[in-house]
Amino acid sequence: MKTQRPLLNLLEPEVVRSIVDEACEVLSQIGVVVEDEETVDLLCEMGAKVEKDGRVRLSRQMVEYALASVPRELVIYDLEGKEVFAFGDGGIHFNPGSAALFIYESTNSAMRHPRVVDVVKFAKLCDTLENIEATSTGLIPDDVPQSVSDSIRLYISCIFSSKPVVTGTFSESGFDVMRDILLARTGKESLRSQPCAIFDVCPSSPLRWSKLACHDLKHCAQNAIPAELIAMPMPGALAPMSLLGTVVQHTAENLSGIVIHQAWAPGSPIIYGGSPALFDMRHSTSAMGAVETLLIDLAYAEVGKSLNLPTQAYLGMSDSKTIDAQAGMETAMTMVVASAGKIDFISGPGMINFESCQSLEKLVIDNEICGMAKRFKQGLTLHKTPLGLDAISEGIKQGDFLTIKSTLDLYRKEAYYPSSIIDRSPLRSEAKVDPQRLAKKASQEVERRLAKYRKPEIDEQRLQEIKKSMEKALKPFGLEKLASDCINM
Repeated sequence: MKTQRPLLNLLEPEVVRSIVDEACEVLSQIGVVVEDEETVDLLCEMGAKVEKDGRVRLSRQMVEYALASVPRELVIYDLEGKEVFAFGDGGIHFNPGSAALFIYESTNSAMRHPRVVDVVKFAKLCDTLENIEATSTGLIPDDVPQSVSDSIRLYISCIFSSKPVVTGTFSESGFDVMRDILLARTGKESLRSQPCAIFDVCPSSPLRWSKLACHDLKHCAQNAIPAELIAMPMPGALAPMSLLGTVVQHTAENLSGIVIHQAWAPGSPIIYGGSPALFDMRHSTSAMGAVETLLIDLAYAEVGKSLNLPTQAYLGMSDSKTIDAQAGMETAMTMVVASAGKIDFISGPGMINFESCQSLEKLVIDNEICGMAKRFKQGLTLHKTPLGLDAISEGIKQGDFLTIKSTLDLYRKEAYYPSSIIDRSPLRSEAKVDPQRLAKKASQEVERRLAKYRKPEIDEQRLQEIKKSMEKALKPFGLEKLASDCINM
């Protein structure tokens, strides 16, 4: 069987080469700010130069050396050791947006700060979403100390889901706790052979690596935990107004991250990702649902693929403040178009209000959009030849196509059937149309899935080891009991 897949190529090959060439010139002539002395020393040993202005200049040779050592293949496993997907396998894969400061309260259409109980509900719901392969530490609870909020999010995810998880640290001390939780959950001594977690690592635009980001690159590399580079340039505010100029800066920021990462441990997995956004000059906001944001993402993914690297993008988010037509438009547009491009992995479903709020209702709606995007990515399949002559002949002879053999064989293969959230029912002639139908259906779907949810069966010894790691982090705050309380939520 041959498949005709949709394929979007935005950049000519010579433009891609120019972007990479200019990015290398940026690194060698302008350089990057590196706020960690240990990292600066390591780079200098490899040939980098620190100029009087404090910026670190990286040669093209250093970039090429680092790129040569990056693994070209990356397979992601769940927490039980089962393969889930591979970057570059021809499909498009999804996980919810991460680190939201707010949760959308559907009962009163308002945003509020999330609590630990919301993180638990989010983890349970994510585990039921069949079109979203990975979960994320998607909410930041404000009822625990900030210094442990990163690790408790991962702890909850590991207790209530077996899916691979996209996460990240807020503090240097948090990394070891999170690594130990993952090792306890998987029962392994190393995550190297079966990576089940991805850590977002974010440079600061323009061209700056903080001490925390350097720390995370180092420890991800040394522990073989895939690091996902999340450069966030904004045209006109933190990057050139030219969208291609922004792609050049994004490329320089990601290439510098690859140099740092591979310097610590050549051959460790890294993902060429990002979360750039158009800066809306009217409101001083980062427009995640803007078509220009999509264009930047598509372009940098083509650059990443030209370097033969796994690619990721933050899309599927909306700048809307509620579940409305704008939220659906921006989410569907960015995810479906992106599925025709060079992006392997999309983060962002569930998010509204730019990149700051998670909505459980939007998450179940987005699960359907993800299913449609996956179907679009599959394209058109040549099942046999002739393509349609035999079926047309049989249908004409029978008088309809409903029960002919090819219909019965293919109707489940050729069509994606969404849940009842998507209204495909006929309209009765005098029926009253409810403008709030979608929001209500989504709320009902959230509750249906949560009622149907079943907690993963975790070996008791493993469970106690996971809990012990979390209790150790909570002990300085007198919150050890919270580790047990979470398990029982």
